Amino acid sequence: MRTLILSALIAGTALPLMTAAPALAAESASASSAIDAAVAADLRGEDKARDKYRHPKETLEFFQVGPDMVVAEYAADAGWYTKILAPLTATSGKYVALGVSPTAASFNEQRKAQMAAYPTSYPERAAKATGLAADKIHAHVTNAVPAELNGKVDRILILRMLHNMNRWGILGSELDAMHKMLKPGGMIGIEQHRARADAPAAYADGSKGYLKEADVIAMFEKHGFELVGKSEINANPKDTADYPDGVWTLPPNYALKDQDKAKYAAIGESDRMTMLFRKK
Repeated sequence: MRTLILSALIAGTALPLMTAAPALAAESASASSAIDAAVAADLRGEDKARDKYRHPKETLEFFQVGPDMVVAEYAADAGWYTKILAPLTATSGKYVALGVSPTAASFNEQRKAQMAAYPTSYPERAAKATGLAADKIHAHVTNAVPAELNGKVDRILILRMLHNMNRWGILGSELDAMHKMLKPGGMIGIEQHRARADAPAAYADGSKGYLKEADVIAMFEKHGFELVGKSEINANPKDTADYPDGVWTLPPNYALKDQDKAKYAAIGESDRMTMLFRKK
């Protein structure tokens, strides 16, 4: 099966739907070792405490990320995954921080200005967080991606951001921009807080942080992607996904502060869908 998947990727033919992690890109032991090293790096410091919830090694292998790829992180904030992805791709690949489009009608003028400044402000900030030179950090916003980058990106990762894209009214347009950026057969990996399948639409519209898996798949298919596989790497059956204050009730946010904190700490971080979509 592993050989079949890799052959299909190379040929650009349809992949079988996988419910377990697909094979790592290029079936490379060195790629797996590079991910191990990036995840274990000292610069991650206290971030490592959350690995038990976010499973970065397994997640990146499921997304078939390799160190020689052009990898874009959507809404990167010089934080958790940036400290893994930027060093991972620094030597033989390319890291792209992909900022949110500042054109969203739901943004006020201050927010629009902050978003528009992202390509110039972000590289230095990410350089300080990762220890890399600023010229290793390539930053763009989705509405102003350089023409030479379109059709050149191997992977785009959207990590716990789909709910914001949906509630800001930009999910479809952002997916269209990403579709243009990806190489033929390029893929988007998503990790997203998962609503119950029977959750009311008003609860699963992103305003509470949760989205329904079926809705996510339908949206990606509408915008030119096909589902390659899904994984339960980041599942958490303890999460009931029905809190009045949404996903932020759980750690690490603890929206209710000390109220029932032990209860929510015992639940842990949210139940998350993890899926991989390929550009058609």
